[in-house]
Amino acid sequence: MKSNPKHLKPALIIFAILTLCLAGTAAGSIKDTITKSFSVEPGGTLNIDTHRGSIEIVAKTGNTVEVEIIREVKTSSEKEAQKVLDKFPIEFDQRGNNIFITAESEERGLSKIWNDLFKKLRVKYIIFVPTRYNVDLHTSGGSISVDGLEGRAVTKTSGGSLHFENIDGDIDGKTSGGSIKIGEVKGTTNAHTSGGSITIEHAQGDVDAHTSGGGITVHEVMGTIKANTSGGSIKAYISEQPRADCSLSTSGGSITVYMAEDTSVDVKAKTSGGSVSTDFPVTLRGEIKRDRLEAKINDGGPLLNLKTSGGSIRIKQK
Repeated sequence: MKSNPKHLKPALIIFAILTLCLAGTAAGSIKDTITKSFSVEPGGTLNIDTHRGSIEIVAKTGNTVEVEIIREVKTSSEKEAQKVLDKFPIEFDQRGNNIFITAESEERGLSKIWNDLFKKLRVKYIIFVPTRYNVDLHTSGGSISVDGLEGRAVTKTSGGSLHFENIDGDIDGKTSGGSIKIGEVKGTTNAHTSGGSITIEHAQGDVDAHTSGGGITVHEVMGTIKANTSGGSIKAYISEQPRADCSLSTSGGSITVYMAEDTSVDVKAKTSGGSVSTDFPVTLRGEIKRDRLEAKINDGGPLLNLKTSGGSIRIKQK
Protein backbone atom coordinates (compact mmCIF):
# COMPACT_ATOMS: atom_id res chain seq x y z
CA MET A 1 0.00 0.00 0.00
CA LYS A 2 1.36 3.40 -1.00
CA SER A 3 1.58 6.36 1.41
CA ASN A 4 -0.35 9.48 0.55
CA PRO A 5 2.21 12.32 0.09
CA LYS A 6 -0.44 14.94 0.86
CA HIS A 7 -0.90 13.53 4.39
CA LEU A 8 2.77 12.77 4.95
CA LYS A 9 4.21 16.18 4.12
CA PRO A 10 2.50 18.19 6.95
CA ALA A 11 3.49 15.55 9.49
CA LEU A 12 7.12 15.69 8.39
CA ILE A 13 7.13 19.48 8.63
CA ILE A 14 5.73 19.41 12.18
CA PHE A 15 8.23 16.73 13.20
CA ALA A 16 11.12 18.77 11.78
CA ILE A 17 10.03 21.91 13.62
CA LEU A 18 9.71 20.07 16.95
CA THR A 19 13.11 18.44 16.45
CA LEU A 20 14.78 21.79 15.80
CA CYS A 21 13.12 23.40 18.84
CA LEU A 22 14.15 20.58 21.16
CA ALA A 23 17.67 20.53 19.77
CA GLY A 24 18.01 24.28 20.22
CA THR A 25 16.79 24.12 23.81
CA ALA A 26 19.08 21.25 24.73
CA ALA A 27 22.08 22.82 23.05
CA GLY A 28 21.76 26.18 24.74
CA SER A 29 20.65 25.16 28.22
CA ILE A 30 22.96 24.17 31.06
CA LYS A 31 21.84 23.35 34.60
CA ASP A 32 24.05 22.29 37.47
CA THR A 33 23.60 21.70 41.19
CA ILE A 34 26.20 22.31 43.89
CA THR A 35 25.75 20.58 47.26
CA LYS A 36 27.73 21.09 50.45
CA SER A 37 27.34 20.04 54.08
CA PHE A 38 28.97 21.62 57.14
CA SER A 39 28.97 20.43 60.76
CA VAL A 40 28.27 23.30 63.17
CA GLU A 41 27.02 23.99 66.68
CA PRO A 42 23.89 26.05 67.41
CA GLY A 43 24.36 29.81 67.66
CA GLY A 44 26.53 30.30 64.60
CA THR A 45 25.73 32.46 61.56
CA LEU A 46 25.20 31.68 57.91
CA ASN A 47 26.58 34.54 55.80
CA ILE A 48 25.66 34.82 52.10
CA ASP A 49 26.82 37.58 49.77
CA THR A 50 25.79 36.93 46.18
CA HIS A 51 25.55 39.05 43.06
CA ARG A 52 22.57 37.06 41.85
CA GLY A 53 20.02 34.54 43.07
CA SER A 54 17.06 33.88 45.31
CA ILE A 55 17.69 32.50 48.81
CA GLU A 56 15.49 30.08 50.74
CA ILE A 57 16.41 29.27 54.35
CA VAL A 58 14.65 26.54 56.32
CA ALA A 59 15.50 25.68 59.94
CA LYS A 60 15.47 22.05 61.07
CA THR A 61 16.72 19.88 63.92
CA GLY A 62 20.33 18.78 63.81
CA ASN A 63 23.79 20.34 63.76
CA THR A 64 24.49 20.71 60.07
CA VAL A 65 24.20 23.40 57.43
CA GLU A 66 23.10 21.70 54.21
CA VAL A 67 23.53 23.73 51.03
CA GLU A 68 21.99 23.16 47.62
CA ILE A 69 22.65 25.72 44.87
CA ILE A 70 20.91 25.36 41.53
CA ARG A 71 22.35 27.30 38.58
CA GLU A 72 20.77 27.39 35.14
CA VAL A 73 21.64 29.26 31.96
CA LYS A 74 19.53 29.29 28.79
CA THR A 75 21.18 30.69 25.66
CA SER A 76 21.41 29.84 21.96
CA SER A 77 24.84 28.32 22.55
CA GLU A 78 25.96 25.71 25.05
CA LYS A 79 29.44 27.22 24.92
CA GLU A 80 28.10 30.63 25.95
CA ALA A 81 26.04 29.05 28.72
CA GLN A 82 29.11 27.27 30.09
CA LYS A 83 31.07 30.53 29.97
CA VAL A 84 28.49 32.22 32.17
CA LEU A 85 28.74 29.44 34.78
CA ASP A 86 32.55 29.53 34.67
CA LYS A 87 32.53 33.29 35.29
CA PHE A 88 30.20 32.95 38.31
CA PRO A 89 32.30 31.06 40.88
CA ILE A 90 30.84 30.27 44.30
CA GLU A 91 33.21 30.15 47.27
CA PHE A 92 32.63 28.43 50.63
CA ASP A 93 34.38 29.02 53.93
CA GLN A 94 33.84 27.78 57.48
CA ARG A 95 35.18 29.66 60.48
CA GLY A 96 34.19 27.89 63.66
CA ASN A 97 30.40 27.63 63.64
CA ASN A 98 30.02 30.36 61.00
CA ILE A 99 29.55 29.57 57.30
CA PHE A 100 30.40 32.03 54.51
CA ILE A 101 29.13 31.72 50.93
CA THR A 102 30.28 34.29 48.37
CA ALA A 103 29.37 34.52 44.69
CA GLU A 104 30.21 37.38 42.33
CA SER A 105 30.67 37.57 38.58
CA GLU A 106 34.32 37.83 37.50
CA GLU A 107 33.36 40.07 34.56
CA ARG A 108 30.63 42.07 36.18
CA GLY A 109 29.89 45.28 34.29
CA LEU A 110 32.72 44.97 31.73
CA SER A 111 30.73 44.66 28.50
CA LYS A 112 27.20 44.82 27.16
CA ILE A 113 27.59 41.39 25.54
CA TRP A 114 28.59 39.85 28.87
CA ASN A 115 25.82 41.62 30.79
CA ASP A 116 23.24 40.38 28.26
CA LEU A 117 24.52 36.84 28.68
CA PHE A 118 24.64 37.12 32.45
CA LYS A 119 20.95 38.11 32.56
CA LYS A 120 20.15 34.60 31.38
CA LEU A 121 21.63 33.08 34.55
CA ARG A 122 19.18 31.85 37.20
CA VAL A 123 20.50 30.93 40.65
CA LYS A 124 18.61 29.51 43.62
CA TYR A 125 20.05 28.84 47.07
CA ILE A 126 18.17 26.28 49.19
CA ILE A 127 19.79 25.92 52.60
CA PHE A 128 18.85 24.03 55.76
CA VAL A 129 20.30 25.37 59.02
CA PRO A 130 20.00 24.32 62.68
CA THR A 131 16.96 25.72 64.43
CA ARG A 132 19.09 27.80 66.81
CA TYR A 133 21.10 29.70 64.21
CA ASN A 134 21.48 33.19 62.72
CA VAL A 135 21.49 34.33 59.10
CA ASP A 136 23.01 37.37 57.37
CA LEU A 137 21.89 37.29 53.73
CA HIS A 138 22.66 39.70 50.88
CA THR A 139 21.67 39.34 47.21
CA SER A 140 21.62 41.86 44.39
CA GLY A 141 19.00 40.07 42.35
CA GLY A 142 16.45 37.80 44.00
CA SER A 143 13.90 37.17 46.72
CA ILE A 144 14.71 35.89 50.23
CA SER A 145 12.66 33.67 52.53
CA VAL A 146 13.44 32.46 56.06
CA ASP A 147 11.34 29.91 57.97
CA GLY A 148 11.45 28.47 61.49
CA LEU A 149 14.54 30.20 62.81
CA GLU A 150 15.38 30.70 66.50
CA GLY A 151 17.88 33.47 65.94
CA ARG A 152 18.50 36.78 64.23
CA ALA A 153 17.60 37.19 60.55
CA VAL A 154 19.36 40.00 58.66
CA THR A 155 18.42 40.20 54.99
CA LYS A 156 19.02 42.64 52.15
CA THR A 157 18.10 42.45 48.47
CA SER A 158 18.09 44.98 45.66
CA GLY A 159 15.61 43.16 43.50
CA GLY A 160 13.08 40.91 45.20
CA SER A 161 10.58 40.29 47.96
CA LEU A 162 11.21 39.20 51.57
CA HIS A 163 9.22 36.54 53.41
CA PHE A 164 9.63 35.46 57.04
CA GLU A 165 7.71 32.78 58.96
CA ASN A 166 7.97 31.65 62.61
CA ILE A 167 11.01 33.69 63.64
CA ASP A 168 11.94 33.45 67.34
CA GLY A 169 14.35 36.37 67.23
CA ASP A 170 14.90 39.76 65.63
CA ILE A 171 14.25 40.58 61.98
CA ASP A 172 16.10 43.24 59.97
CA GLY A 173 14.79 43.09 56.40
CA LYS A 174 15.53 45.55 53.59
CA THR A 175 14.62 45.47 49.89
CA SER A 176 14.73 48.07 47.15
CA GLY A 177 12.33 46.33 44.84
CA GLY A 178 9.67 44.15 46.44
CA SER A 179 7.13 43.52 49.15
CA ILE A 180 7.77 42.26 52.68
CA LYS A 181 5.61 39.62 54.33
CA ILE A 182 6.15 38.52 57.92
CA GLY A 183 4.21 35.80 59.70
CA GLU A 184 4.97 35.42 63.42
CA VAL A 185 8.01 37.10 64.96
CA LYS A 186 8.88 37.11 68.65
CA GLY A 187 11.67 39.68 68.55
CA THR A 188 11.90 43.20 67.18
CA THR A 189 11.05 43.86 63.54
CA ASN A 190 12.71 46.33 61.18
CA ALA A 191 11.14 46.14 57.71
CA HIS A 192 12.11 48.64 55.00
CA THR A 193 11.27 48.61 51.29
CA SER A 194 11.35 51.19 48.52
CA GLY A 195 9.00 49.39 46.20
CA GLY A 196 6.24 47.34 47.79
CA SER A 197 3.78 46.72 50.59
CA ILE A 198 4.52 45.45 54.11
CA THR A 199 2.33 42.90 55.89
CA ILE A 200 2.99 41.63 59.41
CA GLU A 201 0.72 39.00 60.93
CA HIS A 202 1.87 38.80 64.57
CA ALA A 203 4.70 40.74 66.19
CA GLN A 204 5.46 40.27 69.88
CA GLY A 205 8.21 42.88 69.90
CA ASP A 206 8.54 46.43 68.61
CA VAL A 207 7.91 47.16 64.93
CA ASP A 208 9.59 49.71 62.65
CA ALA A 209 8.11 49.52 59.13
CA HIS A 210 8.86 51.87 56.23
CA THR A 211 7.93 51.81 52.54
CA SER A 212 7.97 54.35 49.75
CA GLY A 213 5.69 52.43 47.46
CA GLY A 214 2.85 50.56 49.16
CA GLY A 215 0.55 50.09 52.11
CA ILE A 216 1.38 48.77 55.58
CA THR A 217 -0.77 46.27 57.48
CA VAL A 218 0.10 44.99 60.96
CA HIS A 219 -2.54 42.51 62.10
CA GLU A 220 -1.21 42.31 65.66
CA VAL A 221 1.61 44.12 67.42
CA MET A 222 2.26 43.67 71.14
CA GLY A 223 5.09 46.20 71.36
CA THR A 224 5.41 49.75 70.09
CA ILE A 225 5.01 50.54 66.42
CA LYS A 226 6.48 53.06 64.01
CA ALA A 227 5.13 52.89 60.46
CA ASN A 228 5.66 55.25 57.56
CA THR A 229 4.68 55.11 53.89
CA SER A 230 4.63 57.57 51.01
CA GLY A 231 2.36 55.52 48.81
CA GLY A 232 -0.47 53.75 50.62
CA SER A 233 -2.71 53.30 53.64
CA ILE A 234 -1.78 52.02 57.10
CA LYS A 235 -3.78 49.60 59.22
CA ALA A 236 -2.53 48.46 62.62
CA TYR A 237 -3.93 46.38 65.50
CA ILE A 238 -2.29 47.32 68.81
CA SER A 239 -2.97 44.37 71.13
CA GLU A 240 -1.38 45.52 74.39
CA GLN A 241 -0.70 48.72 76.25
CA PRO A 242 2.19 50.51 74.42
CA ARG A 243 5.35 50.87 76.48
CA ALA A 244 6.58 53.87 74.49
CA ASP A 245 5.43 56.36 71.86
CA CYS A 246 3.94 55.05 68.61
CA SER A 247 3.92 56.86 65.26
CA LEU A 248 1.99 56.14 62.03
CA SER A 249 2.28 58.45 59.04
CA THR A 250 1.46 58.38 55.32
CA SER A 251 1.40 60.81 52.43
CA GLY A 252 -0.89 58.76 50.26
CA GLY A 253 -3.69 57.05 52.15
CA SER A 254 -5.80 56.60 55.26
CA ILE A 255 -4.80 55.41 58.74
CA THR A 256 -6.86 52.96 60.79
CA VAL A 257 -5.78 51.92 64.29
CA TYR A 258 -7.51 49.21 66.34
CA MET A 259 -6.84 49.16 70.11
CA ALA A 260 -8.06 47.21 73.12
CA GLU A 261 -10.77 48.92 75.16
CA ASP A 262 -8.49 49.58 78.15
CA THR A 263 -5.58 51.07 76.16
CA SER A 264 -4.34 54.37 77.61
CA VAL A 265 -2.61 56.79 75.24
CA ASP A 266 -2.30 60.44 74.38
CA VAL A 267 -3.55 60.91 70.83
CA LYS A 268 -2.28 63.47 68.38
CA ALA A 269 -3.93 62.98 64.99
CA LYS A 270 -3.88 65.27 61.96
CA THR A 271 -4.95 64.92 58.32
CA SER A 272 -4.85 67.24 55.32
CA GLY A 273 -7.11 65.11 53.18
CA GLY A 274 -9.99 63.78 55.30
CA SER A 275 -11.40 63.62 58.82
CA VAL A 276 -10.45 62.18 62.23
CA SER A 277 -12.81 59.89 64.17
CA THR A 278 -12.60 57.64 67.23
CA ASP A 279 -14.74 55.01 68.96
CA PHE A 280 -13.19 55.84 72.34
CA PRO A 281 -14.45 58.43 74.80
CA VAL A 282 -11.75 61.09 74.99
CA THR A 283 -10.63 64.02 77.10
CA LEU A 284 -10.02 66.81 74.62
CA ARG A 285 -7.22 69.32 74.53
CA GLY A 286 -8.23 72.54 72.78
CA GLU A 287 -11.10 72.98 70.35
CA ILE A 288 -12.91 70.30 68.36
CA LYS A 289 -11.82 70.18 64.71
CA ARG A 290 -12.80 67.86 61.87
CA ASP A 291 -9.26 67.26 60.61
CA ARG A 292 -7.35 66.90 63.88
CA LEU A 293 -7.59 65.51 67.39
CA GLU A 294 -5.49 66.05 70.51
CA ALA A 295 -6.88 64.12 73.44
CA LYS A 296 -6.38 61.51 76.15
CA ILE A 297 -7.86 58.05 75.76
CA ASN A 298 -8.67 56.53 79.15
CA ASP A 299 -6.05 57.95 81.54
CA GLY A 300 -3.59 58.87 78.81
CA GLY A 301 -0.10 57.48 78.38
CA PRO A 302 2.51 57.16 75.64
CA LEU A 303 1.92 59.31 72.56
CA LEU A 304 0.01 57.87 69.61
CA ASN A 305 1.00 60.18 66.76
CA LEU A 306 -1.06 59.79 63.56
CA LYS A 307 -0.54 61.89 60.44
CA THR A 308 -1.69 61.70 56.82
CA SER A 309 -1.84 64.03 53.85
CA GLY A 310 -4.13 61.89 51.75
CA GLY A 311 -6.97 60.29 53.72
CA SER A 312 -8.94 59.94 56.93
CA ILE A 313 -7.83 58.74 60.37
CA ARG A 314 -9.90 56.27 62.37
CA ILE A 315 -9.23 55.05 65.91
CA LYS A 316 -11.39 52.00 66.61
CA GLN A 317 -11.94 49.60 69.49
CA LYS A 318 -10.65 46.11 68.85
